[in-house]
Amino acid sequence: MRLDIEGLIVLFPYEYIYPEQYSYMVELKRAIDAKGHCLLEMPSGTGKTVSLLALIVAYMRQYPSELCKLVYCSRTVPEIEKVLEELRRLLQYYEEQLKEKIPITGVVLSSRKNLCIHKDVRQEKDGKIVDGRCHNLTASHVRERHLKDDSVPVCTYFEDFEDYGNESYLEPGVYTLDDLKSYGAKKGWCPYFIARHAVSYANIVVYSYHYLLDPKIAEIVSKDIPKNSVVVFDEAHNIDNVCIDSMSVKITKRIIERASANLLDLAKTIRHMKEVGPRRLTEEYQRMVDGLRETQQARETDMVLANPVLPDQILQEAIPGNIRDAEHFVGFLRRFVEYLKIRLRVQFVVQESPAGFLKDIMQKVCIDRKPLRFAAERLASLLKTLEIADQTDFSALVVVSHLATLVSTYTKGFIIIVEPFEDKTPNIPNPILHFRCLDASIAVKPIFDRFQTVVITSGTLSPLDMYPKILDFQPKVMTSFSMTLARPCLLPMIVSKGNDQVAISSKFESREDQSVVRNYGQLLVEIVKIVPDGVVCFFTSYLYLESVVAAWYDQGIVTTLQRHKLLFIETQDPAETSLALLNYIKACERGRGAILLSVARGKVSEGVDFDHHLGRAVVMIGIPYVYTQSRILKARLEYLRDTFQIRENDFLTFDAMRHAAQCVGRAIRGKTDYGIMIFADKRFSSEDKRSKLPRWIQEYLTDNLVNLSTEESIQCAKRWLKQMAQPFTREDQLGISLLTLEQLQKEGVENIQQKARQKIK
Repeated sequence: MRLDIEGLIVLFPYEYIYPEQYSYMVELKRAIDAKGHCLLEMPSGTGKTVSLLALIVAYMRQYPSELCKLVYCSRTVPEIEKVLEELRRLLQYYEEQLKEKIPITGVVLSSRKNLCIHKDVRQEKDGKIVDGRCHNLTASHVRERHLKDDSVPVCTYFEDFEDYGNESYLEPGVYTLDDLKSYGAKKGWCPYFIARHAVSYANIVVYSYHYLLDPKIAEIVSKDIPKNSVVVFDEAHNIDNVCIDSMSVKITKRIIERASANLLDLAKTIRHMKEVGPRRLTEEYQRMVDGLRETQQARETDMVLANPVLPDQILQEAIPGNIRDAEHFVGFLRRFVEYLKIRLRVQFVVQESPAGFLKDIMQKVCIDRKPLRFAAERLASLLKTLEIADQTDFSALVVVSHLATLVSTYTKGFIIIVEPFEDKTPNIPNPILHFRCLDASIAVKPIFDRFQTVVITSGTLSPLDMYPKILDFQPKVMTSFSMTLARPCLLPMIVSKGNDQVAISSKFESREDQSVVRNYGQLLVEIVKIVPDGVVCFFTSYLYLESVVAAWYDQGIVTTLQRHKLLFIETQDPAETSLALLNYIKACERGRGAILLSVARGKVSEGVDFDHHLGRAVVMIGIPYVYTQSRILKARLEYLRDTFQIRENDFLTFDAMRHAAQCVGRAIRGKTDYGIMIFADKRFSSEDKRSKLPRWIQEYLTDNLVNLSTEESIQCAKRWLKQMAQPFTREDQLGISLLTLEQLQKEGVENIQQKARQKIK
């Protein structure tokens, strides 16, 4: 299909197009034209990815001087692979239409764990172990020793890449993880370093958020990406939390103990090196005196120990004299670790600002702010100089050095909280120090400032106006798109009471009310009786899930549920959850049907799609508010109120509703799919909550589907399921939710969408 998007010719690789896809491309083009950022909310399963790729590839081809690169950030490896498959289909369509090879290279970058082809290293399951073993085979000092002694092992794939592949370029095309591994095996080159090298010249780069948002990684991987690039953050409803996590550090008693052991090993290694070969330490000291930064080679072979991004003025300074000498630096770190050890000896919660922390450390152990700033940089240099065999063993000391650098670099937007107990074990002394970022804009601001267009997109961004506040930017375009349907394939309902007219809610004061728990169980029983295949039920927390299921056992509800479908439960153990999910899918595939009890904000709520028979109904039990007694959350809410004038209740409601929408959105993964969305809590009926749901859900949540009892919701669901059971073909969608080029040009998107709404009503 050949589209004219306001003067831009876009080749769309499908015979038909959804109305919202066309509207999405129009708004995206306006943002790129304006060289500004945008927020675009588009329903799940409506072809957001191919719309993005088609529009941006067309723009890159027509205006290469204005837009030269697309950086597509997604959350998980399966999502990244889907993007690459859509890109491959798009470029194949271009070649079919233009009868020539398209000079566009699309490449994926992932961790060493996902790209390694070394026969011994790739067998490791833990990513950190893979990184460590890779470093042991590729570090410069290991390679130097190999030249003198063949028995010292090195990675031949890395060696051959350094010798022959470093100056080569991938041919135009799309390279998935499997493609890179096949190409690397064929050439004898390391796929990970092929991808790292390709990031600099590829037209389209697809990778995880952390390669841009985590400053420790972005400094290595993404620093050469040109300014006239488009950056896309897909599935970005939680982008603020990713930003905050990337700038935060957690110190536990175990980390302190391991860091102390690391320091003993460092001191011993330094003494040994002084005895047998002091030249390296002397050369390193001279580099420190000259104020030179660490060599690029060290960064390229060790992402784990990469340093946080520091402001330019700090990087231009010489490293302070009192930490240039290796022994002095180890002594400096030992004093810092001892100070942290003292700070963890607390009986009560301590909360203070970074400035207060720095003042206290100066008074107690006489450590100045300036050398702390260089702790991470200096440690990375020393570990390289000492030719440490396995640098992953020093991960605890690296965490401590990152804390030192961050706490001395940033003052506003951060807080330090020392707690004597962890939330999970409130009765066992387990002190923990949180250096917590409170301002998501600190991590993402460099990206908004650097690139001409940043696209934040997802199916659940409502309410849109919250993101510009918490990320501190001004979008040129901010739009939420509806879902144009030929039949009402989603049925959202708010169930606010049981058949006994007792209001249902997950509010704290209602949790001990057995009639509320029984009504929730009765609702689920009635749902599984009438809904075929899979039913997914989300709870607000693991604790609430466990207490409700325990009560259901006593009330006989679990036994009743199991008469109709198999029952599986998500736990906090990833292995158990994966097994439960696998068997849930098996039960649905075999026609038996199943129930999956899950938790909002858990693995199932974010990374799993319950398309078609895997999720015919999703029940959200309660409103998934975050744990409001958390001191870290309270500090963030206070910061948002004082800095961005965001009221606490507004943010908490926004956060809860985006997670509720994300959970129920698992049921609909396309226009041929259909599913029931049940919001089971009386509080969902208030306008304050309903108005914060995505537009594409609100449009079908009519007044007669609000404030229902269990029986009323079941009657609505029965009528709707009969309607969904009727034959539904592509022809039924044509001209309404599925358009040909002629229909699009003749009637226009707005007229078609208006007709669709009238038809549904």
